[in-house]
Amino acid sequence: MVAPAWRTEALTSAQSDVAAALHRSVFPQPWERPWSNDEFSALLATPGCFGHVLLDGPDDRPCGLILLRVAADEAEILTIGVLPERRRRRGAAWLLEQAMAQCAARGARVIFLDVADDNEPARRFYTRRGFSEIGTRPSYYARGTAPAVAARIMSRKLSCES
Repeated sequence: MVAPAWRTEALTSAQSDVAAALHRSVFPQPWERPWSNDEFSALLATPGCFGHVLLDGPDDRPCGLILLRVAADEAEILTIGVLPERRRRRGAAWLLEQAMAQCAARGARVIFLDVADDNEPARRFYTRRGFSEIGTRPSYYARGTAPAVAARIMSRKLSCES
């Protein structure tokens, strides 16, 4: 299999419909509450918030996204994901690397995220990229009729070489 030629473009409020559609497809679990176009628009209009759309193929098909917030010297990943059929091809790693470099360029020295305790693949993904667990939020993520699961708070330092 040939590795995809990933490309990213800035996520703007004009693309909030694309972001909302991607978010629904990336997180199709019945307990997930999809983010709306208006929510993406509002977040992208917030000072310090920015994101990227991951594009692939000759038609630059949107297949992933990341949304972040930088405040002072801290950054937070609000959401990141790649379409299920495009996973395990380094698209999420590409998005994360690009975003961390931009966060560092904006003055962030550390980046944070929350990940569900039951999302072992995501936890391994972040650990391999230098994130460490620094805390938990009990019963943070709803799971429909099943009990809610904890969020693990993870962080890593950023540098100019991120």
